[in-house]
Amino acid sequence: MAIAVFSCNDGIDPITPVAPGPDMTAPVVTISYPLEGTLVRVKEDVAPITVQFESTDDIEIQKIDVILDGQTITSYNSFLDYRRAVLSYTYATLANGPHMLEVKATDMSNKVTSKSVAFEKAEPYKPEYDGEVFYMPFDGDYLELVNISEATVVGSPAFSDDAKTGKSYQGATGAYLTTDATSLLGDEFSAAFWYKINGTPDRSGILTLSPPDPTAALPNKRTSGFRFFREGSATKQTFKLNVGTGDSESWFDGADAASINPAVTTGWIHLAFTISQNKAAVYINGNLVSSGDFYGVDWTDCTALSIASGAPNFVEWGHLSDVSTYDELRIFNKALTQDEVKALME
Repeated sequence: MAIAVFSCNDGIDPITPVAPGPDMTAPVVTISYPLEGTLVRVKEDVAPITVQFESTDDIEIQKIDVILDGQTITSYNSFLDYRRAVLSYTYATLANGPHMLEVKATDMSNKVTSKSVAFEKAEPYKPEYDGEVFYMPFDGDYLELVNISEATVVGSPAFSDDAKTGKSYQGATGAYLTTDATSLLGDEFSAAFWYKINGTPDRSGILTLSPPDPTAALPNKRTSGFRFFREGSATKQTFKLNVGTGDSESWFDGADAASINPAVTTGWIHLAFTISQNKAAVYINGNLVSSGDFYGVDWTDCTALSIASGAPNFVEWGHLSDVSTYDELRIFNKALTQDEVKALME
């Protein structure tokens, strides 16, 4: 009887060694983080940073050195893929100030490639004013510096070199920012910022912390939170504050006193409003333009602060995106006095 014998390698071509050939080129090095000019912002004066990099070679990588400010912080000489290494390394004690990161790769014929990036760890922001719990300077990013949190960007806003300091937020149609506001809610609340108005469109949300209304096609629930907005015409824009008290709402509309002409007032103005448990007030350039007594703010279902729009929770009356310019936004867990508002301006 014949017995058929099958090999487990049937149908597979035998492996034939191939000489690697001459080592023609030097390694290639790419640093993916930090990038040139990266500004690292964290709450601590000394903090870890994870550097990310890659090296490739036509034949084989022999060694990779990671060098920070002239000192080797780690080296690699063993690689799973001898032609390509994708690596990251966490350096535990990055201090404030400028830094230089260098990644140097050496191949088996001792050809060397080095890439360097300059970056900086910024000194942590320390609140400058009593009760300050939020500060967004808009200096080229949407980072809030007290809590080190990045705002969510909707649409395509931009940054402008026309600013009170550094850069500023430049609004765009359909664009706005949102940020978690749960840590900002208390018995008292104030906001202050610089503003350069664009009166087109003739209405917009400015700062809104409003509850969602999932049953409404155009949400506009006003029994909690607040809505600070503008409306009017090409020659008269009036700033208004609406605050929810739980069962009802209170309006703070200064009419002519709270109005400006966008065709005449083309420079920066300072806006502020304050909310306590018994009073609210609106200020323009440090002047009180609207105030009144009420029964205290209610924060039910208010979690997200919208900047430069009424969207997504205050849209029924067309108070949507604002194409105006904003700078130096600060929020406080207290009701600012008029003198404190003036001090912010100065």
